[in-house]
Amino acid sequence: MTAVSARAALVLVVALACAPALRKPEPLAAAPSPGDRSAAALLADGDAAFAHRPDAAAVRTALGLYRAAAQAEPARVEGLDRAVRAAVWLAQRERSADARRRRATEAVELAQLCVARAPEDARCDYGLALGLGVQAREHPSTVAEGLKLMVERLRRAAAKDPMIDCGGPERVLALVLLRAPGWPLGPGDPESGLVEARKAEARAPQFPPNPLALAEALAANGDAAGAREATLRGLGIAEARAAAGDPDAPEWVEEARRLLAAAAQAAEPRAPP
Repeated sequence: MTAVSARAALVLVVALACAPALRKPEPLAAAPSPGDRSAAALLADGDAAFAHRPDAAAVRTALGLYRAAAQAEPARVEGLDRAVRAAVWLAQRERSADARRRRATEAVELAQLCVARAPEDARCDYGLALGLGVQAREHPSTVAEGLKLMVERLRRAAAKDPMIDCGGPERVLALVLLRAPGWPLGPGDPESGLVEARKAEARAPQFPPNPLALAEALAANGDAAGAREATLRGLGIAEARAAAGDPDAPEWVEEARRLLAAAAQAAEPRAPP
């Protein structure tokens, strides 16, 4: 697909995206019975399973344990918060499209339950934004409302606790502003995206996704040299974390190399028409 046709397709998708992004969530479905185990024990076992990513089966186990923890302690949001993260992870990596769609819907519903329990908790706002993001990708008809709600929830989370997920609210907001179509179709705004990316990188410069988001923002704003420097910085940190066994680091290394390859391709002289 050419760049022109891809852009036209995106415009058409956004123009047709009119399904609601939020629906009334179902109550927590049956999960592994906690028995006499405490929510803390269930969370600890869930964390141990989640640490085995990219093993999707282990993440599914973690999701079930987090849901059980949420049931065992209905006045708290720790179980729901972590369940949302696990569901988002699976929505991005399940092999079948149907499974990804189900996980995306699950992530949004779990995040809505989190918000219902603790409307002022920044973790619930952030989780809902992440859920809306994967839902928009897997259910394109929700894009229009989903992007708007994402921006609102990310700004709320950033105002309450910008250090969630090592600067996550501002980092994800930057990526939304960089990648979404601009007005009137969406909230896209590369200059504002750069502002948010700088905030996230300043808060947690040693967390690889932050310099990588900054690199993407700098490239989108025409600063190729700055983008390369930020990418190389992020790549170095990601490689060090991969060597130390961080389960997420290989994906960050891959993203950094993708950014470097895209920059090199953009820098190649174009043949005359």
